[in-house]
Amino acid sequence: MITLDDLTEYLRQMMPDAMVTVSDRTGTMDHLKVVVVSAAFAGKNLLDRHRLIYQALDVPLKDRRIHALELTAKTTDEA
Repeated sequence: MITLDDLTEYLRQMMPDAMVTVSDRTGTMDHLKVVVVSAAFAGKNLLDRHRLIYQALDVPLKDRRIHALELTAKTTDEA
């Protein structure tokens, strides 16, 4: 299980301006719907945006605190 604060901190290490919204899909805090808004996504396609998020969350994914992610990644202009 990962806390909202921990998840947000992992993302902000890579994207300091990230605005993060998390929904727990199963009540176990390991299947998450995550919306990230960041200027870091500007000029990047969807796949590259998701790669950036997965890079930021590499540790909790590998140690299995996060099992599944549903991602939305938007630039600040798109939000």
